[in-house]
Amino acid sequence: MKTVILYTDGACSGNPGPGGWSAILRYGSAVRELSGGEAETTNNRMELTAVLEGLKALKEPCAVELFSDSQYIVNALNNGWLRDWKRRGWKRRDGELKNPGLWQELDALLQQHTVAAHWVKGHADNEYNNRCDALAVAERDKFAPEAEP
Repeated sequence: MKTVILYTDGACSGNPGPGGWSAILRYGSAVRELSGGEAETTNNRMELTAVLEGLKALKEPCAVELFSDSQYIVNALNNGWLRDWKRRGWKRRDGELKNPGLWQELDALLQQHTVAAHWVKGHADNEYNNRCDALAVAERDKFAPEAEP
């Protein structure tokens, strides 16, 4: 099974507001950048979309080292939140789960790939996280050119 490095990020101006997402896939010396955005979305939707699009870009089952500055994503994967939400019928212990369709899509992709999630500090010294941020912000700015970085 190939091991792929996946960096992801989401950006949003307002919450909800215009947003962007990005994913960088690394396999050996090959690097692929993906990005997109929406006119009206939330930061968590963009963070999730980045992970989804990165995983969907893989052409075969892979071992994926996922790096994200979203504690929401990393904790959902590493602390059993996703498993618990699924067990409860896509609900949180205290009620509604936001973005259940995206979490269900991620759960399906996790059946195809072996994913290890790692949290990285945003806006720090990580080259690929910083590049992801720049791509996501550029996508967001297509919908809100006056947005703050």
